[in-house]
Amino acid sequence: MCSSRICHVITSLSQGGTEEMLFRLLSANALAREDVVLIVLRKRGYMSDRFENLGFPVRYLGMSPGVPDPFAFRHLIQLFQQYRPMLVQTWLYHADLLGGLAAKMAGVPQVVWNIRQGNLDRDKNKRLTRWVAKACGLLSTRLPDRIVCNSENAAAAHQAAGYDAGRFVLIPNGFDLSCYQPDPDARLSVLAELGLDATATLVGLIARFDVQKDHHGFVQAAKVVAAARPEVRFVLAGTAVDGENPGLCGWIREAGLQDRVHLLGPRQDIARLMPALDVLVSSSIGESFPNVLGEAMACGVPCVATDVGDSARIVADTGIVVAPGRPDLLAQGILELLDAGPERRAALGAAARERVRTHYAMDAVAERYQQLYRDLIERKVA
Repeated sequence: MCSSRICHVITSLSQGGTEEMLFRLLSANALAREDVVLIVLRKRGYMSDRFENLGFPVRYLGMSPGVPDPFAFRHLIQLFQQYRPMLVQTWLYHADLLGGLAAKMAGVPQVVWNIRQGNLDRDKNKRLTRWVAKACGLLSTRLPDRIVCNSENAAAAHQAAGYDAGRFVLIPNGFDLSCYQPDPDARLSVLAELGLDATATLVGLIARFDVQKDHHGFVQAAKVVAAARPEVRFVLAGTAVDGENPGLCGWIREAGLQDRVHLLGPRQDIARLMPALDVLVSSSIGESFPNVLGEAMACGVPCVATDVGDSARIVADTGIVVAPGRPDLLAQGILELLDAGPERRAALGAAARERVRTHYAMDAVAERYQQLYRDLIERKVA
């Protein structure tokens, strides 16, 4: 086996920001794919085909959410013994905990955790997630050699919760500007798909249905925007963001927006949807580094974001940032961008794309991961 082999361990391959970031990292030219193995704690998921098409081994342990599985854990140890990686990189709390323990038991020289959660608040996280995160905090002085965080906010929150501050490394999310870019043809294509003409204005929320994404707050804000701007249509996409979601559909009916909202469900063509928007909204009440902000900004789309995680740092002066949990302020921010007119939005969008190019280009972010891995492996070999 190659002495520089790296095993990535992730909880699942469902559609989400963490999975998307890992896919971008493993797709980057800076990574030698022949030295990569991906181990997934659960079964095949929504993004499995994309990962498997990259050409490196992808192994599934078949764990069920919330169900202890000692046989799968033993299988994880055996996979580490089989592939003999020099370094294991884990993603998200459950993978951090199980992957870190299994790696140590298998004698893996280096372990790197990856924390993507912006907070550990009781009302914003499931009980099991909080328990696993707490266990990771207690073991953070022993299991990982480094802990990667994608935002300053997430690092500070976890250090305050007892994680070993000396092990943290900040590496932000990265974005491929050749994939995410302004595209007038994409806009026309999406308008045609939705049955809308060129006079429509599109405000988007691209996020899985989750309490932290605050779809309810977005719908409340949309009601205010819709009353002021009859040409606006709202485009929502993400896992469980479809007509089969009774809670979301109920909120939309209560707001009287049935004819103004398009629910698209999970999509593989986010790079096509983003440049079709006039404004991208991130209404989250809890985040670390929202991928959708970088994707929209790379496409030249100005954003209205809530001030959670590193959102304010990401958007800076290229969009509008408001307090979380305030639909009234969210609506005010959306209307401010709409009232600014297309020329001003285009100028903000151009500045947003340049900000992504300067601070969050995928090639540079991938190289930071590679340098971290090289430093750890060389230190161990030395």
